[in-house]
Amino acid sequence: MLNRRSFATALVAAVILPGAAFAQAQTPSAATIQRQLESAPRMRLNQNQRVTVGEFKRRPDLRRAAPSIDIQSINFEFASAEIAPSQYRKVQNIADALNGILRRDRRARVLIEGHTDAVGSFQSNQVLSERRAESLKRVLVRQFGVPSRALETVGYGKEFLLVPTQNENWRNRRVTLRRIDSFLR
Repeated sequence: MLNRRSFATALVAAVILPGAAFAQAQTPSAATIQRQLESAPRMRLNQNQRVTVGEFKRRPDLRRAAPSIDIQSINFEFASAEIAPSQYRKVQNIADALNGILRRDRRARVLIEGHTDAVGSFQSNQVLSERRAESLKRVLVRQFGVPSRALETVGYGKEFLLVPTQNENWRNRRVTLRRIDSFLR
């Protein structure tokens, strides 16, 4: 049986700790991001099996096979897609990794996927996830000089949750970087 003190402690843990964990989410280093995105794809496609960017975005089997990394540390305000300048230090790691990849392979292409948690309608989450992916691309291009030609964006809303819940969960609000050039025509 819960007494008032136990209840208060449980309530604080349920409310405060997830937020604290969110604040603690670390942006992977540029080296980690680069290493993940330069790893071998889980499958190889013959030239005649390669797809367009649009087809890639619609094929979960190809998405799962592409080298990727989740970035959960960029803090978007609730229902916002803007990346505040205070977040640019985190974006710098991403930019450094992408620029490193592009120095080695000018043809490299990376898909920026926007994701949301499960709170809200399908349509509002879809639009928000698309805006978040575009926002990251815009900052990478304008502030950090990543070539626009190397970046594609897509929003998946609440379609691919990391934590299967219908409630709010900060781990589901993320961007995923996915290296796609070996799958494209």
